[in-house]
This record gives sequence, C-alpha cells and structure tokens, in this order.
Amino acid sequence: MSDKEELRPVLAICYDFDKTLSPDDMQAQGYIQSVGYDVQEFWKKTNELARSNNMDDNLAYMYMMIREAEGNFVFNEKLLKEYGSKVKLFPGVEGWFRRVREYGEEAGVKVEHYIISSGLKEMIEGTRVAGEFERIYASSFFYNERGVAVWPAQVINYTNKTQYLFRISKGVLDINDNAVNDYFPPDKMRVPFRNMVYIGDSDTDIPCMKLVHSYGGHSIGVYDGETGNTVKVEKMMKENRIRYIAPADYSEGSKLDVLLKAIIKRTAANEVLERIHYDDEKIGR
Repeated sequence: MSDKEELRPVLAICYDFDKTLSPDDMQAQGYIQSVGYDVQEFWKKTNELARSNNMDDNLAYMYMMIREAEGNFVFNEKLLKEYGSKVKLFPGVEGWFRRVREYGEEAGVKVEHYIISSGLKEMIEGTRVAGEFERIYASSFFYNERGVAVWPAQVINYTNKTQYLFRISKGVLDINDNAVNDYFPPDKMRVPFRNMVYIGDSDTDIPCMKLVHSYGGHSIGVYDGETGNTVKVEKMMKENRIRYIAPADYSEGSKLDVLLKAIIKRTAANEVLERIHYDDEKIGR
C-alpha cells in the first residue's frame, strides 16, 4: 500500500532544532570555538555582516563559517557531521521518536517526525537522532569537486519554513518538486493541517506555529526547563501564536509526553468523525 493510500491517519510532528531539541545553537557547540571566536562575538559579527549588506541572516552565518574555516581546517561534510555528533540534546530526546511512534501505532495513528530548521542539515545528520526523521529540511552547503563547502545549497529562514509544512501536508517531500504549488482537494491532502504538530521555541518559529494553529493543528512552544525562562513562549501564547507551553523535556511522563499522547488520541477520534462526514457528503451529492 502506498503512503497516499494509507488508511490510518498520519500525524506529522515537525520540530525546529536549536533550543527545541538541543539546548543551544548547534554552531555554538564546538565549531565557533574551534575557529577562535567567543560565541557572542561570532553571532554579533554575522549580524553586522547581514545588516550592512542587506543580507539574509542565515546566509551571513553560512558565509562566516566558510570564511573562518580557511587556514584552520578543511570545511567539508565529514567535518560538519563530526561537529553534529557532539551536539547536546534535551532530556529524553533520544528515546522520544520511537516511543511516540509506538504509541501512535497502538492508537491507530501513523506518526511521522520532520525537522524544519534554519540550522545546518549536515550537522543534524551527524546527531544521534538523525535516522528518526522522515525528512530533515535545513540549510545546507554546496561542495566543490574536492568535497569542500563553497556555497549555500539551501537556505531556510523563518518565513520560507512554511513551504515545508505544505510539502508535508500534500506529500510532496522533494524540495525540487514544484507540485507543491498544485491544487489538492481537501480530501486528498496526505496530512491535513489538523493532523500537524509544530514544536518550536522562539520568534523564528512564529510563521509555522501560526499557520498550523490557524488551520486546526497543534503548535507547542518549548523552553529550557533548567533555566525556566518562559518569556518567549509566554509572549507567543499571549499573541495567539501557540496553544500549548511545555518544558523541553522529552522524557516519558513529562508534560510534553502527556500532551503528545493526548494529541494522538484526539487525532484518532477526529479522523473517525471526518470519515463519517466525508462519506455522508458523498451520499448527499
């Protein structure tokens, strides 16, 4: 049976990465220090570069990474994956994806996990959880014939993140497939927005969170439980960008775990009603 003929409802859980699955920016967990920068100084320089050249913030940090690697080491995919392997993860992340999928199976729901991040795909692919995702949508580099990173291949910023939600919804997952712009009748959407969860931590996630929330899905703002700083997520809640707030603790029995299990059960019940409604509509035509 193909995915599009999947009889079980599909619940797509989409995650930002930095400060959502990991406590800090991935570049700040080894790379920035290896080129002799203080973390705050590096980000200050990338921001200045972006502002003074009307440049996208993400293009600025990617340019800085390439530039600062010169004379220090060969900046290639292998190196980035090595840095990714050292990235720290929030409590419970490593067992989370399998456990949530298994809970979905028991409830009759197919759970899929996706990354939509402005961070680096190569570094995420080096993490211990890289194999858990259906797709990793993130910024990435183009490599020359010697395997050295020389140019951005993909850049994902806070506004173009939303296209990947539409790709997931329509089942058009290839980033070069223009069928994402085609019209799909509501009953042909592989993952209706009501069956979508977006988990993020900050302003850069707002367009995705608001889109999912507005169309009946579930947007969750997470924060570092160790610092207890809820300023960003509380602001998003007050502005009606998200529906739920939880510490970024993915352990069994945590608030986030309980919340996702409730969403899975609700998805199963909702889809029974949706099928009844759709069948009744066909009879009435």
